[in-house]
Amino acid sequence: MSIPQLKPVDEKEAKVYAPFCQETRRRFLPLAIALYKQKTLEGARKIDGGEDIPFVASWNVSSLPIDLTRCRVLFDGNAELSYEITLQSSEFVNFLIDVLLTFQRTRMVDFSKAFYRKLMRLDE
Repeated sequence: MSIPQLKPVDEKEAKVYAPFCQETRRRFLPLAIALYKQKTLEGARKIDGGEDIPFVASWNVSSLPIDLTRCRVLFDGNAELSYEITLQSSEFVNFLIDVLLTFQRTRMVDFSKAFYRKLMRLDE
């Protein structure tokens, strides 16, 4: 299912994540959680001055915001370009809000630079 076809989850489900999300971003929680429940996302990483690199991200869904989610991102269909990260599901849902905001602005499906920095462990 593509982002425009997502159906937001009900407010009750979104409220569980509200304490873990900045107030200004909370209105995106119902759609972000709906995307989270899809367990997969296909998009393309924007490369300045180069061709976009397609990716498929997949993850497990946890029931609580403090539970851990493991996300795997496969770039260009190449197993050697596969990366994995484990983080709190609330943090991952916040990264999915970034995906929604990027899509709203550019019509492209892509994660934020902050997500890629964490995925590639550049801040460790």
